[in-house]
Amino acid sequence: MRVLPFKIPKPEKDAFVYQVDNAAIFYDKLHQHEEIQMSFIVEGEGTLLVGDTINYYSKGDILIIGSNLPHVFKSDDSTCNTSHMLTLFFTKKTFGSSFFQLEELKEVQPFFKRATHGFKLTSKQKLASELFFKLENASKLNRLIILLQLLKLTSSANYKSLSSFIYDKKYTDNEGARMRNVFEYTMNHFHENITLETISEIAAMTKNAFCKYFKKRTNKTYIQFLNELRIEHACKQLILDKEITIAQIAEHCGFNNMSNFNRQFKSVKGMTPYGFRQTS
Repeated sequence: MRVLPFKIPKPEKDAFVYQVDNAAIFYDKLHQHEEIQMSFIVEGEGTLLVGDTINYYSKGDILIIGSNLPHVFKSDDSTCNTSHMLTLFFTKKTFGSSFFQLEELKEVQPFFKRATHGFKLTSKQKLASELFFKLENASKLNRLIILLQLLKLTSSANYKSLSSFIYDKKYTDNEGARMRNVFEYTMNHFHENITLETISEIAAMTKNAFCKYFKKRTNKTYIQFLNELRIEHACKQLILDKEITIAQIAEHCGFNNMSNFNRQFKSVKGMTPYGFRQTS
């Protein structure tokens, strides 16, 4: 099984890669790659972990993930049978080390700054999706033109950052495997009682060593990360299923105490679960 780092397969003479993912789920292992990833979600939804932050993706999203930014797509196959994504992979040096420094391309510089932490478009999604759909039947020259159009569009559109903290070193293979195991276990078992002893064993470290290790690489404690993951899943249920009670949602997401659920929810979202449901 491949772990960090991940190599994007590219034909020798091609400057960048256009890739179509169309399956039950997306590649669901924590990974990073040198290439910047610009993706359009045609079908599917699920959890997106980028850097230190839990996000959700759904149909119609335009997502940009920066160079060597660890990430994983966790498809929710309970709500959608198909995961379909169109992606462009490229680097800042794809067309030469100084290409994007040209005066004519000054307009696209915001894209690269935003990509460092990853970002999601919050405007102009329809225009971006139309450009993505043109890629399939486009010639290689027209794909290059479309890439430049997308860079211009995503440099001026409104956006939301996907991660708040970037670990400034590339993961080694061993670190990649360890962090992959930690994130994978957490995303599969967040609704259960996960103790620091349990997750430390998954990481093959002592509890104290693991706590320091995780904090250094994510800028947050493991318990903070676990609670944020649980809260994000709770938000999804609060929005999608109005019939289920808040107490039931808390239990489904791993909180065995309502007061703790309310406290953690307000800490992450700035409002109570009830307030979130009323305004969503």
